Amino acid sequence: MIRKTLSFIDDRSYQVAATTYDYRLSQLDQLEAESIHVFREVAAEFEKPVLLFSGGKDSIVMLRLAEKAFYPARIPFPVMQIDTGFDFPEVLAIRDVWVSRLGLRLIIASVDEAIKNGIVIDDGRTSRNRLQIGTLLNAVEENGFGAAFGGGRRDEEKARAKERFYSHRDEFGQWDPKNQRPELWGLYNGRIAAGEQMRIFPLSNWTELDIWHYINREQIEIPSIYFSHQRKVFERDGMLLSAGEHASLKPTETVEERTVRFRTVGDMTLTGCVESAATTTAQIIDEIAVARVTERGATRGDDRFSEAAMEDRKKEGYF
Repeated sequence: MIRKTLSFIDDRSYQVAATTYDYRLSQLDQLEAESIHVFREVAAEFEKPVLLFSGGKDSIVMLRLAEKAFYPARIPFPVMQIDTGFDFPEVLAIRDVWVSRLGLRLIIASVDEAIKNGIVIDDGRTSRNRLQIGTLLNAVEENGFGAAFGGGRRDEEKARAKERFYSHRDEFGQWDPKNQRPELWGLYNGRIAAGEQMRIFPLSNWTELDIWHYINREQIEIPSIYFSHQRKVFERDGMLLSAGEHASLKPTETVEERTVRFRTVGDMTLTGCVESAATTTAQIIDEIAVARVTERGATRGDDRFSEAAMEDRKKEGYF
């Protein structure tokens, strides 16, 4: 930013007395620079990193940051999706658009395949989100990945706020929140023993509002279900869930059509939507600015099983 101070001589002319330079970055520029630094550090330190890519807004922003981090070269690692089998088709469509545009290698680790191969057990009660844990750990081990980028943000949920940029996982893929490495002066300790892993969270200091400001500024393409649309839904436990072939309605539940949008995306049987008329990123920013409930608290059924539901899953190897 260049600021010019004008000094008037008389009524007819003036001269530029001084030119001062302001090198301060905006908040978004600071967050972007920090995340890009993390991507470059991991690419330099780890032999086989991978980016966990769901096709949701946070993972798309991560992909955009990775694109900037290594431009004009290609992103030097593959992306991997853990497919629950119940993902929104709009999300999968955008996933394929980004993979094709950037020329990435896409690895799909399927929960359905993991069940067939006996890697995880579907007992009819466990959610597909929880079955992602074993599916993810198996895919990381099979491919020999030493580091996996995740899109977690510290404002999403209480357990997320306990993470560092580099989150150490033991040989079983488990996370110990009481045993984390210090990260002073932007220095990260990526040393791991054989069989251990690192989960990397470049968006750690971003908020939901920051994500939307960045999407708006960069004009990033995201799934259409983040914007207001008509959808058949039913209410359960204070959430609006999508009606469809995967939804099992209780006798007291009824389906109705409402104007809604999604704040987060995941397993469609557990991810709720919110009533909204926001059809642009600017309107969504206005909504989020006054929201008092986090996106996961408002719309993710798998985080409502207990107060520590997310932390329990993360200890077992979740994202």
